[in-house]
Amino acid sequence: MAVTDVPEFVHLTEADIEALGNELDAIRQDIEESRGVRDARYIRRTIAAQRALEVAGRLLLLRSSKRSFWWAGASTLGVAKIVENMEIGHNVMHGQWDWMNDPEIHSSTWEWDMSGASKHWRFTHNFMHHKYTNILGMDDDVGYGVIRVTRDAKWRPFNLYGNLLFNTLLAIGFEWGVGLQHLELGKIFKGRDDRKATMVRVREFGVKAAQQLTKDYVAYPAITSLSPGATFKSTLRANAVANVIRNVWSNAVIFCGHFPDGAEKFTKTDMVGESRGQWYLRQMLGSANFNSGPVLRFMSGNLSHQIEHHLFPDLPSNRYAEISIRVRALCEKYDLPYTTGPFLVQYAKTWRTIAKLSLPDKFLQDTSDDAPETRSERMFVELDESFGAVDPATGNKRGLKTAIRTVRSRRAAKRMAAA
Repeated sequence: MAVTDVPEFVHLTEADIEALGNELDAIRQDIEESRGVRDARYIRRTIAAQRALEVAGRLLLLRSSKRSFWWAGASTLGVAKIVENMEIGHNVMHGQWDWMNDPEIHSSTWEWDMSGASKHWRFTHNFMHHKYTNILGMDDDVGYGVIRVTRDAKWRPFNLYGNLLFNTLLAIGFEWGVGLQHLELGKIFKGRDDRKATMVRVREFGVKAAQQLTKDYVAYPAITSLSPGATFKSTLRANAVANVIRNVWSNAVIFCGHFPDGAEKFTKTDMVGESRGQWYLRQMLGSANFNSGPVLRFMSGNLSHQIEHHLFPDLPSNRYAEISIRVRALCEKYDLPYTTGPFLVQYAKTWRTIAKLSLPDKFLQDTSDDAPETRSERMFVELDESFGAVDPATGNKRGLKTAIRTVRSRRAAKRMAAA
């Protein structure tokens, strides 16, 4: 049901895929060669602004006994945590700013304001997720092991209530889901883990989680309670709300990039002998963007350009908007979908998919090879030899976008004829 043959799925020749890879390599080279003062200024100013926001939030909470100051402080602190998590921590740990050779803004030294240890995240995210993007059985981000987001995952009675329940819990406590992911709890419960390595990871996670809990729910509330305008309890609650604000927002942005309609899933056969061009294709097909202006782009850590991020995860995030213009042009050139849409629409689609897949397949209308959330190359079996590599009427290349449109138009015509 997921894609098993990328070249066949996209209707491109090996020469086309190699050419696409070369053009994407050229984009990378152009950005790498043009990195400089303006990029370094951007990240340094972002870090300074984030720290100023956090200080402002903490100062507002000195009067958190008043409701207006409580909400202002919690909201400001929540925004500060979002910026630290999305635009700074996530991107710094991808190595986007390693070229500056600044030890304070380096992927190997940055520890973010999250319950999970940075070193754990660099493995589960930078390596496992970005190398094996949306490959079933390889990328644990596909449903995070508990949520059914593709028909390739066998339906279980648990999904009937668990899909929506766990998605809600994951959104509220997203930092804890991220932190626990590297522990591989499924393997632990089944006794399939390396117990010695597991204990090391558990200890590292425990240390980082304890530090976060102490900072947010003991140290800062204790300091703030020294003010006559605040109490320990009011600050503790404000810190908890700030963390939930950050968690829900981060979860929404991440899910918009991976689970709306058009974000494809793949099988393990895809990575066998995968060329550089095919890897690029898998990143493009397995990711989705959402439309954004400067503010939404910044608050999402520039992950409104998730396609560009998956193509070039270690290039500076402030360059993704300009990169997207060239990537979109390549999609037009090679007749490939460029999956994007309004933020709320993309997010709603992820919830729709999760709700829909809480049901057994027999209650679902679309075929397992041509559903909004899961497609495969088998949806094109009805295309005959008349569907060539070039449209004779226009001379344009025929690829995945035209193939999808052709199949669906033919099916629609058949339904109308039958009616």
